Amino acid sequence: MSRLHRALLRDLWHLRGQVIATALVVGVGIAAFVTMVSTYQSLARARVEYYSAYRFADVFASLKRAPDSVAAALRLIPGVAAVETRVAEDIILSVPGLAEPATARLISLPGAERRGQSLNVLHLTSGRYPSPRSDDEVVASETFAAANSLALGSRIGAILNGRWKILRVVGLALSPEYVYEVSPAMVIPDNKRFGVLWMNAEGLATAFNMKGAFNDVTLSLARGASLSDVTASIDRLLAPYGGFRAYGRADQPSDRFLTDELGEIEVNATYIPAIFLAVAAFLVYTLLARLITIQRSQIALLKSFGYSDVRIGMHYLEFALLIVGLGLIAGAGLGGYLGAGLIGVYQSYFHFPVLQYRLSASILLLAAAIALTAAVGGSLTAVARAVRLAPAEAMRPQPPRSFQSGALDRLGLMRRLDTVTRAILRNLARRPWRAALSAIAIAAAVATVVVGRFMFDAVNALLAVHFDAAQREDVTVTFNETRSHSAVTSLRELPGVLRVEPFRAIPALIRAGHREKRASILALSPTGTLRQLIDARRERIEVPPKGLVLTRKLARILAVREGDHVLVEQLDGRRRQFVASVSRLSDEPVGMSGYIDADALAALLGEDAPISGAVLQVDKSREPALYASLKRTPAVASVSIRAATLQTIREMMNRSFILMTIVMTSFGIVLVAGVVYNSVRISLSERGNELASLRVLGFTRVEVGQLLLGEQTVLTIIAIPAGCALGALICRLLVPSFDREVFRLPFVLTRATFGFASIVTLGSAALAACLVAGRIARLDLIAVLKARE
Repeated sequence: MSRLHRALLRDLWHLRGQVIATALVVGVGIAAFVTMVSTYQSLARARVEYYSAYRFADVFASLKRAPDSVAAALRLIPGVAAVETRVAEDIILSVPGLAEPATARLISLPGAERRGQSLNVLHLTSGRYPSPRSDDEVVASETFAAANSLALGSRIGAILNGRWKILRVVGLALSPEYVYEVSPAMVIPDNKRFGVLWMNAEGLATAFNMKGAFNDVTLSLARGASLSDVTASIDRLLAPYGGFRAYGRADQPSDRFLTDELGEIEVNATYIPAIFLAVAAFLVYTLLARLITIQRSQIALLKSFGYSDVRIGMHYLEFALLIVGLGLIAGAGLGGYLGAGLIGVYQSYFHFPVLQYRLSASILLLAAAIALTAAVGGSLTAVARAVRLAPAEAMRPQPPRSFQSGALDRLGLMRRLDTVTRAILRNLARRPWRAALSAIAIAAAVATVVVGRFMFDAVNALLAVHFDAAQREDVTVTFNETRSHSAVTSLRELPGVLRVEPFRAIPALIRAGHREKRASILALSPTGTLRQLIDARRERIEVPPKGLVLTRKLARILAVREGDHVLVEQLDGRRRQFVASVSRLSDEPVGMSGYIDADALAALLGEDAPISGAVLQVDKSREPALYASLKRTPAVASVSIRAATLQTIREMMNRSFILMTIVMTSFGIVLVAGVVYNSVRISLSERGNELASLRVLGFTRVEVGQLLLGEQTVLTIIAIPAGCALGALICRLLVPSFDREVFRLPFVLTRATFGFASIVTLGSAALAACLVAGRIARLDLIAVLKARE
């Protein structure tokens, strides 16, 4: 081992506290990067492998009813590789042990001879497929079964086309079509109250009078096929059979949720590591700059003995690389651990046959390159200063700084302050760049904690707007087909129902110029109070007698404003078209819809005001009786319960967001403690003579401690509001990544979040100060006064 390497190890040991603090900051940044990127790659790889192995379809379409012979015509469309027709229906279930009615998507299975070659092949986790001649055996989605403690042989009550039937679970499975198993009316999966069941095609077709026909189709595309051309051909072919618009994977609910989540992970993999590694570069710079200042005479001697500038520069660069290398090793290990834990969290939302956490060598190499960049970036200026030192100049002590009166002195404000406070402020003013960078680093830590709490505030605000202001009903009932207004009377007669407000929903294609979007048009009564439209101020928007109210997200996609006109094409029934003006824009945070007066829609469609369902206000004490009645009501296709939905979302928040808050808060603590500890240690090293002199002159240990730690206290107090502002800015920049068609998170940060971030920051700074306070108390006056400087 060379002399310089031995000196390097001595320096690392002598500065071990600061080295560890800096390495921890580097490690946290690397851990964040490794966690996010490895999680992204694991999820993306699992999706690709699952979709490929189980033949996930490329195109999806629903229709009213078409004969099986239409499948042959679909296969002749240019670009179509495979066609899978089926029967699919939404049904109400009575699940043992569940008081509320559950909703299921019941899908027909292909024949045994075609199962391996069909699209959307099931992954059977246990049990078997239904027997060829059975009409009561089903395969249940594994997540639905687990949530309701269903096992092989369990029996479920169901209404199939108006007839009560007991279904028996003979198998459990996963489907690539339901990686994210969520009902159309929900944003968050509610596996207790929504599931997917698969039944023999013959039994399901018989139950719903669909023998020799189908009402749902999935297709795969040949390589190089045009999705838009294929979907246009499908729409033309299925239009006479009540076909809805065909759509690709990008609009398939499960895959869309998964794609959005992957995009969010990509964003997190960028800004979190960037914050920590920028701070780490600053800490490396300050540590090296101080070391070079202390070792001026050694640098001169080394140059006098023939060591080249390059060798001396490499010596200090190696010092920085070793610190960052320690952080890289710790960060890679921590990142692997957190990544595996995060994959475990995602397994409760995204259901793959195999979801393995994989930490590839490419991620580690990229992390090493990023760490190397931080090391070189932080050390370059300091190393250049060491290289430029001439031997004769380096042998002389560093000239003292020239001091002069500052702005506070000239204004006479300093005279009003005590001695310690004056010393603190003057020392900060004499090193403004260092003070500013320290404050920025602490502010970055505050921002990290604020961002970690943002999801709590945003989701709580979304829930308040959606459930307290917009959707105030207790229960939403959707019929299996449109009904006359006499159905309202039937609903009023159900036990516990206090108020009924009917609605009419039609699937529609809304066009504005060359832009178009599929959305639901909801017809409401202007006198309704349970389902309300709201604006950005959470004030009610009245349903206009003419014209449409569009959600703001839908209006942005169509590029329309209030007063513009759109063409609405009904996608069910008689497929009427009409032109409507955009009267208002609503600010609902969930879904994309259009709203219209119920009488106005009936006139435009030439209907006698049929209804698709109703929202109910119910007596809480009679809910069990109401749920029991709904389970056996043949006309009901689905039931959504407000309280159950809120409970599901709260459970999801407790499971996911608390973990995120803990991790981000821990990262923030490391960042604050690392910055404060390094700054105080460097200040103690620089001002050893000054502090010892003050002790000799009669200053107490407390006063000397106040002088040293007071600077960091001032910087921390300054950094907290700046960090809160920086955190708010980052959150605002993140909001567009949550501006999705399914839901949109608002930009909301509460006082509790800012207070929490402030307390965490002050506590972390106090912890770092306590680690250094002992050194001040043990200050050897004689040894310090003999220091080289």
